[in-house]
Amino acid sequence: MATPKQPTVIGRGLGGELRVLRQNAKLSCKYVAQRLGWQASKISRMETGQQGIKSADVASLLVVYGVIGKDRDRLVKLAERSDDFGYWENQPALSDESKTLMRIEREATEIIIFEPLVIPGLVQTGDYVRAMMRVCNVPDQDMDSRVAARLARQALLTKEKPPKLRLIVDEFVLRRVLASPKTMARQLRHILEVVERGATTLHVLPLSLRGHSGLDGSFTLLDFERNKPVVYLDHKVSGLFLEEDAHIAFFRAETDTLAELALSPAKSAELVATIAREHDRE
Repeated sequence: MATPKQPTVIGRGLGGELRVLRQNAKLSCKYVAQRLGWQASKISRMETGQQGIKSADVASLLVVYGVIGKDRDRLVKLAERSDDFGYWENQPALSDESKTLMRIEREATEIIIFEPLVIPGLVQTGDYVRAMMRVCNVPDQDMDSRVAARLARQALLTKEKPPKLRLIVDEFVLRRVLASPKTMARQLRHILEVVERGATTLHVLPLSLRGHSGLDGSFTLLDFERNKPVVYLDHKVSGLFLEEDAHIAFFRAETDTLAELALSPAKSAELVATIAREHDRE
């Protein structure tokens, strides 16, 4: 029996967007299927990435959902590329959350995040998020919605079966004060609370290393039960999703290298607690 074709990031992201559009229109799969002369299971498979999505099918769905103009054109073009590996996602403004990342994070069984500059988004406190977005010049009118979107991603850590989360951060991240020393102390204690729940592992790369191979940028590696692994590289106004086997192997090896250089989880937690106390005294 042939092995089922695994969906790409583009296909999974497009399916998720189509599901949201249908739900926002308050339409059932059965109703939409009747309008188009399809089986309801076809729509379900398209939305979950279990079936390829043709641009003609997307165009038909968008008629039912009342989507026109630039949004329609963007989604139809995504359907035309739904079999392509890799995806460069343009985000509308600085620090906006990646819709594709938010969707696939919920499906992950393990998430590995390396950060040389800031606290990883999945363990940021609201005060830290707000302080970071302020120094990154996010407009005041966009602040509340951006903070809410960032914190909403963290819901996956409190699921009944949360993904395994591995955090690798540079000690510099823990020492850079955003907002105030008290804010940083609370942020570091929050990380320790997340680690204590048991599904999260923390490794800190000490400043005594002076340098390491991760200094050229952050990355996120996501593993899934049924789908191919994905690497996500974040930037100010865009995000790059990598799916090629060679890319996955490279970042998995990079993870192993950084973890070997880092302090053990126990020593990492001790260092975080020590730095939190230092911030409290500042």
